[in-house]
Amino acid sequence: MITTRTAAILAAAGFLVIAVFQAALALGAPLGHAAWGGRQARLSTRLRIGSAVAVVFWILAALIVLGRAGFDVSPFPDVVERWGTWVLVGLLPVGALMNIASSSRWERYLWGPLALILAVLTLVVALNPSS
Repeated sequence: MITTRTAAILAAAGFLVIAVFQAALALGAPLGHAAWGGRQARLSTRLRIGSAVAVVFWILAALIVLGRAGFDVSPFPDVVERWGTWVLVGLLPVGALMNIASSSRWERYLWGPLALILAVLTLVVALNPSS
């Protein structure tokens, strides 16, 4: 059985991988075929801004899950960590479905399954907090 702290570390690592990928997109890397529907290699300015916002979201997600598992890295109060973790548990499967429905093979076969794995890891943290 996976421990809460291990699940949190793995989930945070996954969130940070997504954040790095989104940062690369925001900076103009030609990785657009693996994101935002996969229609273009280089994202439009609007989608690059969306990726920059996503970087912040995924970093916050990592901090929230780590904080919920008892790591002293989160600047958020317990109530935000508790509710934030449950919000992630709900959003990640929705994101997985959106990625699996995408015309992009990268989204279907990489990001969709990753989102499901992250949802399970986040659920472990939500159900078994350290505090």
